[in-house]
Amino acid sequence: MPIDTQAAKDRLMRFLAIEGVTGKEAAIGRELAAALRESGVPAGAIRLDDANTRIPVPTETGNLIVDLPGRGAMHNHPRIMFMTHMDTVPLCAGAKPKLSGRKIVNAAKTALGGDNRCGCGVLVTLAAELKRQKLDHPPITILFSVREESGLWGARHVKTEDLGSPVMAFNYDGGPASNVSIGAVGADRWQVEIFGRASHAGVAPERGISSTMVLALALADVKAGGWFGKVVKGKRQGTSNVGPVTGGDGRPAGEASNVVTDYVHVRGECRSHDAKFARAITNAYKTAFEKAAKRVKNSDGKTGRVKFKAETDYYPFRMKDSLPVVKRAIEAVSAIGGTPNIRSANGGLDANWIVRHGVPTVTFGAGQNEVHTVDEWINLDEYDRACALALQLARTP
Repeated sequence: MPIDTQAAKDRLMRFLAIEGVTGKEAAIGRELAAALRESGVPAGAIRLDDANTRIPVPTETGNLIVDLPGRGAMHNHPRIMFMTHMDTVPLCAGAKPKLSGRKIVNAAKTALGGDNRCGCGVLVTLAAELKRQKLDHPPITILFSVREESGLWGARHVKTEDLGSPVMAFNYDGGPASNVSIGAVGADRWQVEIFGRASHAGVAPERGISSTMVLALALADVKAGGWFGKVVKGKRQGTSNVGPVTGGDGRPAGEASNVVTDYVHVRGECRSHDAKFARAITNAYKTAFEKAAKRVKNSDGKTGRVKFKAETDYYPFRMKDSLPVVKRAIEAVSAIGGTPNIRSANGGLDANWIVRHGVPTVTFGAGQNEVHTVDEWINLDEYDRACALALQLARTP
């Protein structure tokens, strides 16, 4: 019996209409729980964990976890997990989804939120179809995580004992359903405080130490050394970016143009599929800031100073093609008529942390296109294939 694609599309439109930017997932969590109950999932099988109490930034709610007992001939097979994230990037606030043929587009000048309402639609459809068609399947855990877009926080802080010990997991995120992502990039997040000395810029600029100038010199050095943007050093590759620049308490860096800036706070990130190279890029930034601070002196010979902090935000991984989870993924994509595209993602995924927790995880797309932009749209043919793939994965012995 085929999937009810009309119902699957209706769910997706329903979820797209609910705002739930990263950290503010309570409303979409309630909507997902309601849709699951309407699909026949018992209320007692749906729960929220307490990951939000461990996430170090404000988060409205915990991860949503659903437990489906096994059925029929597969009821005692090892447990598997399906997962996606329920938050969207802040640019999605105010989205107005509308149908346009076999696409969903946006009537507002915002991002649409297909990343990752598509994943949400796929997994609720999975639960609904297993119930509707009374299909045999192993025990299944479904995880809808929070704060993926702002640091993979929900997946990072989920308790593995809350997941029921799955032997493998299938994650839904961006791209076509035939993408079989068996690895992903890792990232360092860094921040630097630059301490200068305030002085009247029009009367005695020589007495000041400009933290803005320290920033400018450091970034010029990083750029000249080939450490900014796409970074290629021999066979090693990665990326880096400089993020927000603020003053104290998040205020603009230097609130008056006639005062030498005495403090600047900068954040950035460095990525690579090689964890050691990501750290090498980070260290290039650290060295540049420390060197620049020593170069900026006032008339008394005093210099600026910096306080640089870095941590691994998530770890890179690459699974072997021979793992059961990868073989199952390839077979399932082929079974629904697709051509598996085995790849490693250049962005971070919840899978980075779930693999770190000991559960091998493959990631698929669900029809999202131009994500995180005002041009975002959803391919409904790919979305339908993603729903069919989830059902195939659940039924594969």
